[in-house]
Amino acid sequence: MEKSRFIKIYSNLPIRLRDEIVLVVNYQDKKQPITWNVAYVEISNNTELGKTIYNELIKMEII
Repeated sequence: MEKSRFIKIYSNLPIRLRDEIVLVVNYQDKKQPITWNVAYVEISNNTELGKTIYNELIKMEII
């Protein structure tokens, strides 16, 4: 996972936009809404959810 790709996009977002939902992922058999801020925390900490979020953002061509 190349975090710098996500960090570059995240750092250029307006601060108000970071609280907006960027995607919804299936995690632990539940649909979870993910904001940019949650994505940042999860990807930065290299969690399983972070890996899922990162891969979904790539699939959606957001990053």
